[in-house]
Amino acid sequence: MPTKSKTPAPVTANQSVSEALATIMRHNFEYLLQWEEAARSWEDIEGVHQFRVTVRRMRSALSLFRHAIPKAAGGHWSAEMRWIAGELSLARDLDVFISEGLSSVADELPLSGCQGLLQLAEECRAQTYQHQVCSMLDSERYRRFREGFAGWFDTKQWESGELNKKQAKVLFMNLVAFSRKRMDKQERKVLAVGSNVNRHAHEEMHSLRIECKKLRYAAEFFSPLFLGMDTFISHMRGLQDLLGLMNDVAVMRQLLDELLENKADHETFVYAGGLIGWRTCDYRHMLNRFDSYWEEFVEAKHPWWKKSALVQPGS
Repeated sequence: MPTKSKTPAPVTANQSVSEALATIMRHNFEYLLQWEEAARSWEDIEGVHQFRVTVRRMRSALSLFRHAIPKAAGGHWSAEMRWIAGELSLARDLDVFISEGLSSVADELPLSGCQGLLQLAEECRAQTYQHQVCSMLDSERYRRFREGFAGWFDTKQWESGELNKKQAKVLFMNLVAFSRKRMDKQERKVLAVGSNVNRHAHEEMHSLRIECKKLRYAAEFFSPLFLGMDTFISHMRGLQDLLGLMNDVAVMRQLLDELLENKADHETFVYAGGLIGWRTCDYRHMLNRFDSYWEEFVEAKHPWWKKSALVQPGS
């Protein structure tokens, strides 16, 4: 089993935007391949999890660098990574449901029906790994992605595309200047969405979750450039945990609808209702801390604008 790692791609302050994008893609693609075999089995659920997260991270990098590369150059690979992540989505949802959703309340709910629900989930997971995860990894489409994508970023093929003046300027500008602009812009998006968010409106909170995730990915990509970026990321943790729990509850509801359709007995239905109620209550309690989490994020210092925080190449 591969070793989990949060080590960011080794970008440096003297790189161009183009060089940095290639570095980020190569680093994450190599990590992806390490988890490819492990993703075939649920014996260790980190396989699918690490594989899917890495795909989403690379797709986020393409979005972050979209002002530097033509849409025609990156659009195809973004679509392919969206397909890959989608094929892994149900497997990951079932892994989380079985290992966290059910186990977290197994000794708490005074109801029978847990075993029936667990059996339904495990049967569905076995089928999902076989017919979606393994089928995707064995497909000709994935083989073409695996081979073609590596060649695309290794040779920086986006440089030979039809670049307009703005793209050419951004693509070959210094990474530090680019990172500061992107961090500022994405943070403003989070502030715009979150400042007046209706915390009881799921769609608004979901939009905030997406923008926070984009900001965190950007901060992780650029963390080798600035001392203190890890601290900035840590100030987002409470907010992201809250938004993540909200998403978990929404996913659980949808998953239970699919698992229980024409398949469950009365006890299992009752247990499923109790499970949703319990997890929703957890979320409501955590929602009461939204203001403190938001304030912590808003007051977090921006290391990307501190000259003393800039990491010099070779230091």
